[in-house]
Amino acid sequence: MASSSSTSGSGSGSGSGSALTERRGIPGAQFVEDVQTYLTQSSLDVGSALAFLQERLQQYKVVEMKLLAQQRDLQAKIPDIEKCLDVVATLQAKKGTGEELLTDFEVSEGIYSRARIEETDSVCLWLGANVMLEYSLEEATGLLQKNLDNARASLEVLIADLQFLRDQVTITQVTIARVYNWDVHQRRIQQAAAPTAQE
Repeated sequence: MASSSSTSGSGSGSGSGSALTERRGIPGAQFVEDVQTYLTQSSLDVGSALAFLQERLQQYKVVEMKLLAQQRDLQAKIPDIEKCLDVVATLQAKKGTGEELLTDFEVSEGIYSRARIEETDSVCLWLGANVMLEYSLEEATGLLQKNLDNARASLEVLIADLQFLRDQVTITQVTIARVYNWDVHQRRIQQAAAPTAQE
C-alpha cells in the first residue's frame, strides 16, 4: 500500500488507542478508545477523520483482493508440484527394473492420451514463460522439492498476512463506528443545550 504513506501522517500517531504496527507494508490500524482525544491529537474534524478512515478501509480491501488472488494461485500450484514429484518418484522407482511405464497424460483440457515411457534418466520440467528444461531425475526431485517448500512457506506467510489484514479491517470499521456515534452523541448534546441557552 504505497499510497497510504502520504495519508498515514494525518491519523497515525494520534488518539489513546494501541500503538500502530506494520506487517510487510500493510499499515496497522489504530484502535481509538477516546474519540475526542483522537480528533484533537490528529488535528482532524469528524468529517476529515471519517474520510481518512474510509480511504484506509478501501486500501485494505484492495490489498486483501491481491493477497487472496496470490493465495488462490499458490493453493493451485502446490498440488501441481506434488503431482510432478510423484511422477519423478515413480520414474526413479522404475529405474533399473527394465519395465516400461504405462501412463495416461493430458494433451489438452479433458483430452488424454496413453503413452509408454521407457526407462529414463531425465525429465523435462516446464518452468513457465515458454521455457522447458531437461533435468536428471535427482536434480528434478531437488528442484521440485525446493519449489514445494517455498510455495508452502509463501502460503503460510500469506495466510498470516491475511489474518493481520482482517484484524486491521475490523479495527478500522470499529473506529469508524465509534467516531460516527461520538459525532451523533455530540450533536444531540448541542441540540439539547441550544433551547436552554435561548431561555
